[in-house]
Amino acid sequence: MQSAEQGTGQKTVAVLGASRHRAKFGNKCVRAYLQMGWSVIPINSLAETVEGLPAVRSLEALGKQPLDRLSVYLPPQQTDRELEGIARLAVAEVWFNPGATNRSVTERARSLGIPVVEGCSIVDIGASPADFF
Repeated sequence: MQSAEQGTGQKTVAVLGASRHRAKFGNKCVRAYLQMGWSVIPINSLAETVEGLPAVRSLEALGKQPLDRLSVYLPPQQTDRELEGIARLAVAEVWFNPGATNRSVTERARSLGIPVVEGCSIVDIGASPADFF
């Protein structure tokens, strides 16, 4: 899959479950990726903006925009409802952060061909959620 950074030199992440509330991990993720130089697309069905960035209302609103990464911060039941939309994305990897999945959601995601990574995507880019309060 072609990287979203080709041509811009900047990687792109969409944050599903991005939050306006700075204490929530969906907000810490947005700030961490911005700090590390990524292009960030917050996905929040209720917010106009998250950390000054225009929020996208849904996965469908992303269209076919290529992404290097999708980072998921939803409860497992909500994650499960979004799997078919995630499977339609042009994304290199999908990070299910702690609390976003369970065994059945992960198995279903893999069966849909989603490139699943389980773990903390903030830590993966060399940051710590504790640094963002």
